Amino acid sequence: MNRIMTWFWNPDERRLRALWRLSLHVILIAALGLAAAALLLDLRVDPAASLANDIAGMALVALIVVAATLLAARFLDRRPISDLGLQFTAHWWRDLGFGLFLGAFLMLLIFLVELALGWITVEGTLSTSRPVPFGLAIFWPLTQFLFVGIYEELIFRGYHMKNLAEGLSFSPLGPKRGLLLAFFISSIIFGLLHAGNPNSTTISTVNLFLAGLFLGLPFLLTDQLAIPIGIHITWNFFQGNVFGFPVSGTSTNSTTLIAVEQGGPFLWTGGAFGPEAGLLGVAAMIVGSLLIVWWVKRTRGAFGLALSVAEYQPAGSESVAGQLPVE
Repeated sequence: MNRIMTWFWNPDERRLRALWRLSLHVILIAALGLAAAALLLDLRVDPAASLANDIAGMALVALIVVAATLLAARFLDRRPISDLGLQFTAHWWRDLGFGLFLGAFLMLLIFLVELALGWITVEGTLSTSRPVPFGLAIFWPLTQFLFVGIYEELIFRGYHMKNLAEGLSFSPLGPKRGLLLAFFISSIIFGLLHAGNPNSTTISTVNLFLAGLFLGLPFLLTDQLAIPIGIHITWNFFQGNVFGFPVSGTSTNSTTLIAVEQGGPFLWTGGAFGPEAGLLGVAAMIVGSLLIVWWVKRTRGAFGLALSVAEYQPAGSESVAGQLPVE
């Protein structure tokens, strides 16, 4: 009986093993989501307040995901919240600023290349299909991508990649191989979960796997979520609502600073799925990865795998994750 229990319980860490923690985390998100959906069905929605309703709905989704993840970290993982890559030091906020700049900069490069090659045509500016002023209409996608950038990184990198790395760090793999394997597995899951998006293809799914690697790289090197969150927010927002491209196949560009007509070869532009399905998107991710390595080396003096991602930090212990590269 004791041997069977060890498949579920880690006696050294006094908590459930990684597979069961991850499974219960997903179940917890689903349960809270169903409860919230049932609550919303009982509420009367005013059609005239669609913008406020959209923002409130997205805020509720973000609250559910963040609350479920923090609860799982506290009671399933038995770890401090900071161990999810959320230390909120001055260095963390500086990394966030870099991530915000990098996401916007890379999407600007894609736009300028397509414009120079004649693959897009600018059809207007300050465009919106909502029956409200542009300044108010743009607030919805900005809020949407702010929430998405936070909760997707908290799930895929802060919670799943970290728990996978800890669970896979057994002998003979060890922390280094376990961390790299978790890096790839979490990126594969990230890509597959976008496979059902509108206009998705095999190429777009593979490219979203690469996007998972790109977003996971700074977490792999720093054990902090600041850079991934920053990149995720501005990459999506500038892609869809500054430059008017589709975002992961979805048409979130009904309100855009620049309205464009997409042309050019699908292989390079990604077509109806957006730049993430094209070679330009892949090129941008390569450039971004090099800039991330440069930033980490510049701000930390060196760079390497942050093996602290794969090391369990019990609640109540002091974490120094992200201060120095370990290997």
